[in-house]
Amino acid sequence: MTLRPFHLAFPVHDLDAARAFWGDTMGCPEGRSSDEWIDFDFFGHQIVAHKVAGMKADAGGNPVDGHDVPVPHFGIVLAMDDWQKLADRLTAAGTEFDIEPYVRFKGEPGEQATMFFRDPSGNAIEMKAFEDLGQLFAK
Repeated sequence: MTLRPFHLAFPVHDLDAARAFWGDTMGCPEGRSSDEWIDFDFFGHQIVAHKVAGMKADAGGNPVDGHDVPVPHFGIVLAMDDWQKLADRLTAAGTEFDIEPYVRFKGEPGEQATMFFRDPSGNAIEMKAFEDLGQLFAK
């Protein structure tokens, strides 16, 4: 099966802040937009920031590998070099991490680099990478 791009629409409270974060900080090229939404190229996938008054992003968290993982969250699995470049870029931009970049499940099935942070509207994002992509669904 050929992997196809996914589409995700998510709420934001401020389109200018979303444009600065997703476009400038994350480096996601902007696609179509209106006064109510903006498309971004999220590493080949389509995400759409929709302006929603009174939006709420945080439903809580779950314990994973000694950290409180925010739920809901979304992200993408990058190549390890691209993950490190993004971690460096976000750190240099002064991004406040919910969970600092680190390697989770070290030496176990599913070992992965991960980091959690939020966009200006509070949407939680997880970016991860595997040295061995075959470990993505390892038990």
